[in-house]
Amino acid sequence: MTIHFDCTQCGKCCHDLRLTLSVDEAITWAGRGHTVQILSEALPWPADPEPETPQSAYDKARSFPGMSGEIPVRIAIALVAYHEGPCPHLQPDMRCGNYEARPRICRIYPLERRPLTDWTPQDRLCPPEAWNADLPVLTRDGEIAYPEAAGIIEAHRRIALEDVPDLATACEALGVNRAAFANEGLAVHAPDPHVLAKTLQSVRDGKAPPAARRNWTIVTNRKETLALLQQSGCHADLVSQGPGYLGSFPDEP
Repeated sequence: MTIHFDCTQCGKCCHDLRLTLSVDEAITWAGRGHTVQILSEALPWPADPEPETPQSAYDKARSFPGMSGEIPVRIAIALVAYHEGPCPHLQPDMRCGNYEARPRICRIYPLERRPLTDWTPQDRLCPPEAWNADLPVLTRDGEIAYPEAAGIIEAHRRIALEDVPDLATACEALGVNRAAFANEGLAVHAPDPHVLAKTLQSVRDGKAPPAARRNWTIVTNRKETLALLQQSGCHADLVSQGPGYLGSFPDEP
C-alpha cells in the first residue's frame, strides 16, 4: 500500500496532545516551565517468555525490572509534553515558533513512532485533504520514502531504549511507584516542571543514586483485574479515570 501525504498546517497535531520526549528533550521542555508528565505501566514478568517474540523482546527492552508485592514486573515509562489547547510554541498562523528545536516526535508526525505497530491515515488527526493521491509519497509497502524521516524515527526509537536506565533512576529519585496494568491504561504523574528538569539533569550528570528494584503498586479501574492482581500477590489499587489515570476502559460502578 502506498500512502501519500503533505502537511496542510491545520494545527490539529499541535493541540491537546501528549508528545513523547527523550530525557534530554524533557529537560529542555520542563526547564522552560512547560508540563512534562510521567506515564507508567506495569507488565507482570515472572520470567522471560519462551520462545522470545519480537514483541516480548521490545517490551523487555523498553522497560526496567521491579516488584509488585511478591510478583516480578517490568515498568515502562514515557515522558510526555502535555498541553491543554494549543502547544505553547504554536503561533496564530499555525506555524511552529520552535521549529528548528522541536522534539523528534513533532518531526516525524504522522509516521508511527513505535516499532511493530501498524497505522493508517484514519488513525491520525490530519484532515482528508492531507492524504490525496496526487501528493508526495510518504510510505510505500510500509517503507518510509524519506531517508531523513526514517533516520529521525530510528534515532527516536533508539534513544527511547537508551533512556530506560535513567528513567528508572528518575522514578526512584521522584518517588514514582504507581503504574497502570499494561494494556489497560497509563498512570499519570505530573511533577513540578522545574523539579523534574533538575532531577533529570542530575540523573544525566550521574549525581543521582542508581535505582533499586523498588516495589510498585499496580492500578486499574477494572474490579476483575484488581481481584486477579491481588490474588496473584501484587500490590494493587482501584482507581478512576481522571488526571492521575488514563484508562482504556470505562470506570466500573
